[in-house]
Amino acid sequence: MGEATIKWGILAAGGIAGSFAGDLAHASNGEAYAIGSRNLEKAKAFAEKFGIPKAYGSYEELVADPEVDAVYVATPHPYHKENVMMALRAGKAVLCEKPFTVNAAELEELVAYAREHKLFLMEAMWTRFLPVIRRVREWLAAGRIGEVRMVKADFGFRAGWDPAGRLLNPELGGGALLDAGIYPVSFASMVLGPHPQIIQSTAHIGETGVDEHFSVLLTYENGAVASLNGAVRLAIGNDAYIHGTNGKIYIPGFLNATTATLYVEGEEPETVTDDRTFRGYAYEAEAVGQALNAGLTENSDISLDESLAILRLMDQIRGQWGLKYPFE
Repeated sequence: MGEATIKWGILAAGGIAGSFAGDLAHASNGEAYAIGSRNLEKAKAFAEKFGIPKAYGSYEELVADPEVDAVYVATPHPYHKENVMMALRAGKAVLCEKPFTVNAAELEELVAYAREHKLFLMEAMWTRFLPVIRRVREWLAAGRIGEVRMVKADFGFRAGWDPAGRLLNPELGGGALLDAGIYPVSFASMVLGPHPQIIQSTAHIGETGVDEHFSVLLTYENGAVASLNGAVRLAIGNDAYIHGTNGKIYIPGFLNATTATLYVEGEEPETVTDDRTFRGYAYEAEAVGQALNAGLTENSDISLDESLAILRLMDQIRGQWGLKYPFE
């Protein structure tokens, strides 16, 4: 008996939704079944582009479709909470684009509802599910580099100057921490856990009132440290390093990792590569399908408790800068 194919409903028809829809063709246990946009013409064009059977001109109609098994929420950050809640209230499993919500208080409500109603809920931290990152976790679990003492991870790019656009507009939850910073912060959490003892950070708040670049230093109880940087107006590179007492792991372009190299003292370097022909979102979609077919309501690779801890950490970091969004 094969796995049941998960029929996905995609909520919003923007860029990230397109990347996810295109990748579903490569998922072994899922298919793009319906698209919902607040504009029917946009939904129809999206459906045509990706060969999706159903197109809806509202999010309400999408989540109400009884054929939809799981909803992928791909709206801007400030709308995640209400969109996820709408899908959960319709009894759907939900995969929500990162960051899960703007702050921990919003996510607490969603987690409480999902757990009370035994519904599947997961943050779309797709990096965790990439084959290269899975191999990195195996190296770490096997103690290949000894005891991990330092993590360095950066993700930054130089976006054009568009004060009204998603990245720089405080009304849309703009800024480097929420958009780019979630990757390095989540990476550090994956390696060292989401509960550092000391959080030190600094940010450049630009003229629109959001953080254009930031640096965070996390110190853990065992003395390990994580040095993390993010930017939306600075191309700082996207590499990650994990340093241990017996070697290091280097992951260029870690968020969509296609290669990683293990350096162990006294051994030849070992490199793992993934020559996939698609973006890499198919893996997280498959993980959701596997969980649903197994009757699970969470995925252990990115648990709800960890997502909550990461958002609480991001709240504290933002608190150090005095950065509040207008809608908070």
